[in-house]
Amino acid sequence: MPLEDYPRPSVTVDVIIFTLREDDLQVLLIKRGHPPFEGMWAIPGGFVDIVESLEDAALRELEEETGVRDVYLEQLYTFGDPGRDPRGRTITVAYFALVPADTVRLRAGDDAADVRWWSVYDLPPLAFDHAGILAYALQRLRYKLEYTAVGFELLPETFTLSELQAAYEVILGETLDKRNFRRKILSAGVIEQTSEYRTGEGRPAKLYRFCDDAVAEVKTRRLFP
Repeated sequence: MPLEDYPRPSVTVDVIIFTLREDDLQVLLIKRGHPPFEGMWAIPGGFVDIVESLEDAALRELEEETGVRDVYLEQLYTFGDPGRDPRGRTITVAYFALVPADTVRLRAGDDAADVRWWSVYDLPPLAFDHAGILAYALQRLRYKLEYTAVGFELLPETFTLSELQAAYEVILGETLDKRNFRRKILSAGVIEQTSEYRTGEGRPAKLYRFCDDAVAEVKTRRLFP
């Protein structure tokens, strides 16, 4: 059959944007300003332009909503249930991005009534199939945190071991043994001690940073089983 004889579904990208704020793992959501699901919260996204690559579309949507572009962005999954969009057959390619909170300037796009951060552990009802997409993204983030050093994208340039452990606990949703965590993270070779210290109440705390190649795989086994 000629190409023009085949149905042509629409293609969108959705970008799940995670950050660590207020000792919590949060995700950026927009309030939809137009039907369908007007007034409901949703993952930022939009239709892919005809001359635009999927990644370029995801980066554009990310920049429009947060003002940042040079961040960790990874393709997550393709969601194509025929009934996922009441407007018609729409396939979405989901990405997730990790951004440090201090780099983001929130601004709602043209089709959004509002934009804000939400705790991943206290979400509102979401439009479309976005609840399932977000749950899948959180699962992927946790998996990558256990096998890789991707979490460095969410942290400031330097941090204490206590701050690093707190970040891991927030993302994984569980408490980690302090001694075991420090032993494993130091032996993994993904962080290095700086010459600086964090001062405050109590003893000064050593500051660490991630090694330049820390985004690479850490081990073939889980760091924190």
